Amino acid sequence: MKAVAPKHVANNKAAASVSGRMTLMPEVAPVEAAVGESQVARPADVARNPTNLRHVLPFEEPVRKLEIQIQELEALQAQRSADYTQELRALRNAYTELLRKTYNNLSAWETVQVARHPARPLFKDYLEMICREFREIHGDRLYGDDKAILTGLARIGGQKVMLIGHHKGKDTREKVACYFGLAHPEGYRKALRAMKLAEKFGLPVVCLVDTPGAYPGIGAEERGQAESIARNLMEMSRLRTPIVSVVTGEGGSGGALGIAVADRVAMMQYAWYSVISPEACSAILFKGNEAAAQLADSLKLTSTHLKRLGVIDHVVQEPLGAAHRDPHSAAHTLEQFISKTLRELGKLKIDDLLERRYEKFRAMGQFEEASRAKLRLASA
Repeated sequence: MKAVAPKHVANNKAAASVSGRMTLMPEVAPVEAAVGESQVARPADVARNPTNLRHVLPFEEPVRKLEIQIQELEALQAQRSADYTQELRALRNAYTELLRKTYNNLSAWETVQVARHPARPLFKDYLEMICREFREIHGDRLYGDDKAILTGLARIGGQKVMLIGHHKGKDTREKVACYFGLAHPEGYRKALRAMKLAEKFGLPVVCLVDTPGAYPGIGAEERGQAESIARNLMEMSRLRTPIVSVVTGEGGSGGALGIAVADRVAMMQYAWYSVISPEACSAILFKGNEAAAQLADSLKLTSTHLKRLGVIDHVVQEPLGAAHRDPHSAAHTLEQFISKTLRELGKLKIDDLLERRYEKFRAMGQFEEASRAKLRLASA
């Protein structure tokens, strides 16, 4: 097992909490004296992260223009030593309102784009921000160690857990090593090995899902991709320990479901979860990607849709402008949800937990039975 310690990030201050855990805190810009200014999103904070500037989503262009105006006015104020406080306050208020309006009215396809944002926090980012310590577990003891799924012992909110999650990788080299988050059979078997270990020692299991799907290569199929996912579904359904699963970014098909059979299934606000990606659905139906935006809405893959349909239990709210604008706030909210849920599940007897887990998935989906007479009338 390998120990992974939280790393300090440039331009950030490390603050120690009462429990002794080191929590990374973003550098905060000076606060205006005006009342209510603390509630206003500050583009200057976002501008400090060059990754955000290089990846502006199409629907964010009007917001980006306001950011540029604010930055230019701030630079002019510093250059001329003039007072543009009133103008800056008005622009920041307009920026916050536009950002809120934009993200409150995202289409399903735009939500998919947000979930894939290059600056969106990944598994290792959440690991550093919400875990006090992490001892990684490697390999499935059958074939190898899949970098697309990471597992290990961790502490979240003071509770010992078995943490499992997909990791896509940050830079090109890491993405290739992780297969862009597309897990192989050995990845799912490693996850199952970790779950069995957690069951043995009475530890709850926490899964963070973020994958476009399972790896579709020939080697993965030869090593039993479908069987490994199916076995995980079966074993997770009867695992005698609490399980919490959260879709933090992409939740693609069986690749996501392989670690998402849980007592509580949640989604980050701007994540997506579906049996197929919009592009793949478009390719099958229309032999191209042109209809992806239209099909994204038909697939009902957003957190709002899935909560209404009863597929997920909870939506974890993200900060204004999504998690890529304020990863630390997003991580804090996620940590609170996990801690609260684990406390709730810990109060239940294991047999009751298993029964509820079974009934939860058994009750999904709706159908209507029609009599033969009605069917004859319908076909007439």
